[in-house]
Amino acid sequence: MTQKMYQVDAFTNKLFAGNPAAVCPLSKWLDDDLMQKIAMENNLSETVFYVKDGNRYLIRWFTPSIEVDLCGHATLAAAFVLFYCEGHKSDIIHFFSPRSGNLSVKKESPFLTLNFPVDILKEIAVSDEMAVGFNFMPRAAFMGKTDLMLIFENEKEIFELQPRFDVISSWKVRGVIVTSAGDEVDFVSRFFAPQSGVNEDPVTGSAHTSLTPYWAGVTGKTKLTAIQLSSRKGYLKCNLLNDRVEISGEAKLFLTGEINIGIDWKD
Repeated sequence: MTQKMYQVDAFTNKLFAGNPAAVCPLSKWLDDDLMQKIAMENNLSETVFYVKDGNRYLIRWFTPSIEVDLCGHATLAAAFVLFYCEGHKSDIIHFFSPRSGNLSVKKESPFLTLNFPVDILKEIAVSDEMAVGFNFMPRAAFMGKTDLMLIFENEKEIFELQPRFDVISSWKVRGVIVTSAGDEVDFVSRFFAPQSGVNEDPVTGSAHTSLTPYWAGVTGKTKLTAIQLSSRKGYLKCNLLNDRVEISGEAKLFLTGEINIGIDWKD
């Protein structure tokens, strides 16, 4: 049997930039092991699966090695597919994740705007282990629900940062956000997650649920601009709304096709 699949570059207005995600629309869930194998075969930072459920869509995200609690760029990609390829009629999509609750995406052409729960950060001491994980010393550290966030001195340090993946991969977190104030935007970041099967994620929407409240507190602004400084670069607009954060970006369709798999449908 075959399964329809799209590939979308998220948080960019041009192809071959931003963060690519594979999107698989389903009529009902596949076996978990099969979804993980599809994600591993795709070898992208995320493959997203969704199933229509009344007026909403159930959604799940897989890296090549694990299922994750939340993924922004793949949710943006799934919304792009629904709006522009799969005939969703209204300008808002309601998703539900069993791990992250209610999520929505608005179409505000040319932007798509995610509405995600804000992350709760706790400041922690910069440890010796954190200090040896990179070629620059972080000046502050915060722990969120799943990610460690490290604050650095300036954009130059973020751009020139060289992670030691052998060290980082042993940390008990989904991934590591590194960030500083930006030269031309409010803040910049990068995201490393070798323990989740992705050494460096090109653009990480979910990380901005941590970054936005932090930089809103630093700058006194609720509307912020951001760049993720991976080699592909990603451009985001963020808006803090109390316990929610809006994350806006553009997306481009790269591929429409079918994958050939033996489908073992779950009851």
